[in-house]
Amino acid sequence: MRHALALPLLLLLSAMPGTPVQAATPAAANATTVPAPPSWLPALDARYDSQLRADGLDRRDFQPEHWWDVATPLLTARRGFGVEEIGRSVEDRPLRHVTWGKGPTRVLLWSQMHGDEATASMALADLFRFLGEHPRDPLVRRLRETTTLHVMPIVNPDGTARFQRRNAQGIDLNRDARALATPEARALKTLHDQVRPRFGFNLHDQRVGYRAGDSGRGTAIALLSPPYDHANTINDVRTRAIEVAGVIRTTLEPYIAGHIARWDETFDPRAFGDLTTQWGTSTVLIEAGGIDGDLEKQQLRKLYFLALVAGLDSIATGSHAGVSPALYRDLPENGKVWPDLRILGGTLAVPGQPPLRADLLVNFRDPLSERGGSINEVGDLADTGARRTIDAQGLFVVPLPAPAGASARAPTLLPGAAARFVLSRDPAGRDVVWTLAGDVDPDHPHPDEDSAARDDTAP
Repeated sequence: MRHALALPLLLLLSAMPGTPVQAATPAAANATTVPAPPSWLPALDARYDSQLRADGLDRRDFQPEHWWDVATPLLTARRGFGVEEIGRSVEDRPLRHVTWGKGPTRVLLWSQMHGDEATASMALADLFRFLGEHPRDPLVRRLRETTTLHVMPIVNPDGTARFQRRNAQGIDLNRDARALATPEARALKTLHDQVRPRFGFNLHDQRVGYRAGDSGRGTAIALLSPPYDHANTINDVRTRAIEVAGVIRTTLEPYIAGHIARWDETFDPRAFGDLTTQWGTSTVLIEAGGIDGDLEKQQLRKLYFLALVAGLDSIATGSHAGVSPALYRDLPENGKVWPDLRILGGTLAVPGQPPLRADLLVNFRDPLSERGGSINEVGDLADTGARRTIDAQGLFVVPLPAPAGASARAPTLLPGAAARFVLSRDPAGRDVVWTLAGDVDPDHPHPDEDSAARDDTAP
């Protein structure tokens, strides 16, 4: 059975820049036999774009107020929702708690502890629309009658406003579960203590460059049953989380087989997922990585939504019980993080220095949109993997002057410098075939087709 999103995603994944292998089939990804996905999946998939996707969240760098402008009309009492303020952020933004359902099994979901990790918050808006606008759907009815959902959609609104990881005080909120130094962490801990949930979903994004194990495949989704001690003990609390993670993998396998990974299970006594597990909540961590070409993670948003529905439905029905732990255990761990861009085979032409045959690695602040580039490494990088490679043989890499208004510095191609250079047919940088001025020009992501350079990942 092929689902509506599966083929386009597999084609994108198989064409991921710098990836030497195509999207793996379930059998090729590992030795575990993955069961068929839930029977409701094709129909829900087909309805997503027209009936379930919340409008107005097309970019990842939204303001927290905008997210609430989109979500609030969905969260009416008539649709079964309750919304309450449970605190204020450092900069006095509201911290809100959303409730829905009337069942005995309490589930706590929290998102965007890191302000630049927005995929789950977008998917939660979709989930709210699904729950509120489709009360007769069998999935919705099961969830309403058997679970009560408690959601803190944006834990870090100040970081969200800046599209940065940490809060306004520079604290990583996901490392503040023990000290509870921040008002945001205290609000989440208090909510957990009041709800005492049986299940929890700790919702994040991860770096785009992660590979699935030691393969060249990028990780689209990573899962984790967080440990609660240094011995990585498995008790009944973790067993339930491992089972739910297995259900999520089964649901996503038709779309991104071979691109699902498992996070490192090292215990961190400061982390919320680890401590909620210690406090008795079966917690599942979901991390959205990246799919090249999915610049605003809208395709991953859909997968995230389907993953949440699958996990919640398995809790509502109890169908997670007895799911083979191998579905989780046999996932490859997140492996190396590949750099974003490799410039291969060029000659560095830095004013005042002799020509140098060397390769460059560039990392971007926003890897999917290739914005905010800086030089990571210079040298012989022929054997270094990268998400995208441009073959610059026969070309010169010429640094650009600092932009107007910046402190005057000599043009450089040193590690740590901003990635500002051109690929040129001449060492003076006059016959330019491609420019990187910090951000890649989305209208000109590759060198000119008639140049000596060829982007070996161009479609």
